[in-house]
Amino acid sequence: MLAYLSRYTHRVAISNSRLIAFDEHGVTFRYKDYPRDGTDRQQVMTLAADEFIRRFLLHVLPRGFHRIRHYGLLAGSARKASLALARKLLSATMPPDAGAPCEPDDYRPPCPCCGGRMIIIETFAHWRQPRGPPDATATNRETAP
Repeated sequence: MLAYLSRYTHRVAISNSRLIAFDEHGVTFRYKDYPRDGTDRQQVMTLAADEFIRRFLLHVLPRGFHRIRHYGLLAGSARKASLALARKLLSATMPPDAGAPCEPDDYRPPCPCCGGRMIIIETFAHWRQPRGPPDATATNRETAP
């Protein structure tokens, strides 16, 4: 399973083998022109360096995101039919209907200490950490005459 997924999770926008040249004219690379058939399918393109970098960076995900594509049994267009056939061949039972989302009775997260349900008062963004109250001694020094 790991070998199967690793083929699709760590791909980059363009592999080194497709890069042909980099000079004052720009970056030259090979690409596939899918509408064409036969030997005409492989094409060569030269782009200015800044345009090549712009197009490359369109494929870079923001921090914290992971690219995972589903192929084979989990391909989008045939997912339902493929999984149903796999379950039938494995004699597995069908999961409950996904059309009716099951809502949990209590959506609040459990307390890590006692296990009771917590009441969320405020949520902080990852980039913005909460600050403590001002130092009492610093406040007294500023207000003193």
